[in-house]
Amino acid sequence: MRLDKFISYALNVTRSEAKNLIRKGEIYVNETIIQKSDFTLDLNQDEVYFQEKVLNYQEFVYLMLNKPAGFVSSRKDETYPSVLNLISGYEKYKLFIAGRLDADSEGLLLVTNDGALTHRLTSPNYHYPKKYYGQVNGEFSDSDRELFQKGMWLEDGKGNDYFTKPAKLEICSRNEAFITIYEGKFHQVKRMCEHVGKEVFRLVRTAIGPLELDLELKSGEFRPLSRKEIEILKK
Repeated sequence: MRLDKFISYALNVTRSEAKNLIRKGEIYVNETIIQKSDFTLDLNQDEVYFQEKVLNYQEFVYLMLNKPAGFVSSRKDETYPSVLNLISGYEKYKLFIAGRLDADSEGLLLVTNDGALTHRLTSPNYHYPKKYYGQVNGEFSDSDRELFQKGMWLEDGKGNDYFTKPAKLEICSRNEAFITIYEGKFHQVKRMCEHVGKEVFRLVRTAIGPLELDLELKSGEFRPLSRKEIEILKK
């Protein structure tokens, strides 16, 4: 990797700013000042220093975001702002939103530049479970739980009917429940609740596979995933 590219990512500066630091002799590779921007680094062996601190290059970033209502899980929208507007300090990375939430839904979103992991989390071939906390108008019943488990016929938003995979309904109170689904059809949780006569007025995603929403994250806040969280997602 070129030294100026490494510095740009490691310090979150522009390429021209990185070149200026290199030209001024402020960058060391191992114990030698390097003043050539096109110097080629061996990322497996070389150590890069700036102001006596070792710099680290991070190829992939993995961010947990607690999405608030009123934001969309896409880059652009004519009505709502993008959740990417809530992410700062990672402008150098081309970030993807791994899995969508409706504008009025809240909770766990994974934001990353790892395209392979994004594909795994969103592809129907991998069946990552997604868990939600829902509040509804109406009262949940044991028969609702049984129907969620058996599956039901729904319309997919494109005029086609499909039969849902078995889902889990954990009733917390008369109008509150945790709902786990193993697929990601259009408005699926809301449609399943509507099928049993309930209107969802709040929906919060609490988990994607083994990754659970950090309850210390306030609405609109984000943090990098820990190494352990990244490892369990990739298993």
